[in-house]
Amino acid sequence: MLKIVLVMLCGMGAGYLLRKRSLKIVPSLISVLIWVLLFLLGTEVGGDKRLIHSLSTLGLEALVLSVGGVCGSVLLAWILWKNIKHETKSHDR
Repeated sequence: MLKIVLVMLCGMGAGYLLRKRSLKIVPSLISVLIWVLLFLLGTEVGGDKRLIHSLSTLGLEALVLSVGGVCGSVLLAWILWKNIKHETKSHDR
């Protein structure tokens, strides 16, 4: 974890020192590196037999968590909307 923080701090320092330069290649480089990291993550996951065998269970758990998160967000947004709408009506009087 310390290595990750140190690498991030080094990147922030480099960004600070290079902030006046026009680095047009950086966004393209970042995109390429993200694709490479995703590919390497996929090869790592695909090589893990235990993970591949439990993929159906993990998919079901992910579906339940996703549906629960969306339903909870919609419910709380609806409650907030009702409260805001109610308060604006009471202030209009």
